[in-house]
Amino acid sequence: MTRLKALIFDVDGTLAETERDGHRLAFNRAFADAGLDWYWDERLYGRLLVVSGGKERIRFFIKTYTPRFPGTVCIPGKSDTPVNLPYFIAQLYATKTGFYQTLLKNGKIPLRPGIRRLILEARRANMRLAIATTSAKENAIALLQHTLGPDSPDWFEVIAAGDIVPQKKPAPDIYHYVLDKMALDSSECLVFEDSDNGLISATKAGLTTVITVHDYTRHQDFSDAALVLNHLGEPDIPFEAIAGPVGSHPYFDLKLAESLV
Repeated sequence: MTRLKALIFDVDGTLAETERDGHRLAFNRAFADAGLDWYWDERLYGRLLVVSGGKERIRFFIKTYTPRFPGTVCIPGKSDTPVNLPYFIAQLYATKTGFYQTLLKNGKIPLRPGIRRLILEARRANMRLAIATTSAKENAIALLQHTLGPDSPDWFEVIAAGDIVPQKKPAPDIYHYVLDKMALDSSECLVFEDSDNGLISATKAGLTTVITVHDYTRHQDFSDAALVLNHLGEPDIPFEAIAGPVGSHPYFDLKLAESLV
């Protein structure tokens, strides 16, 4: 059996349920700040999550839901002066990032059950740790600092985030990057994800993956996952095993992790 050497975590939806009450709220505040009448309710945001990456999500929304937005298709008498769309999206996303980090500072986005416990257990066991996310790096670091402590980003050997690779999930680029930086084989690592895009990305890189679902992803196809749970669980909050072998474990720990690789 291969010895498990590293745990690799996605961020949004995996470490914390950041999407509905974090990123979505920050996007809406950024839209209002820019004088836009856009509003992403929970149902619409769930549909937009098929697109990985915040800037990419804005672009997809404009193309799909506001096709006459300036800078996309300019129709005489129907749209305003064209704008530099990439610049506009980048500025809008930067504003959104500011609102998101304010939510983090105010403690509005806690970690999911079992995350802190498992990371601390891994540190005690000298297990190597990494992050692989499509989120902006500053957002990933802010979440770690405000939930695990100011020095917690240093616990992770690699924080691969945002536009560091050419293609975002479901492409495997981000996981290939992490494996290369850590000089590890995919068989020596275990990944934690929350979505089908994340699972596809990790699986294409040959990585064994544990899925922790939430409201936006619980009906997605996770047939390639080693384990599907509602969350990682705590001694007093057992997880629900949706698919895969957990034995008698009531919560996810390193012993269960090692049994999967």
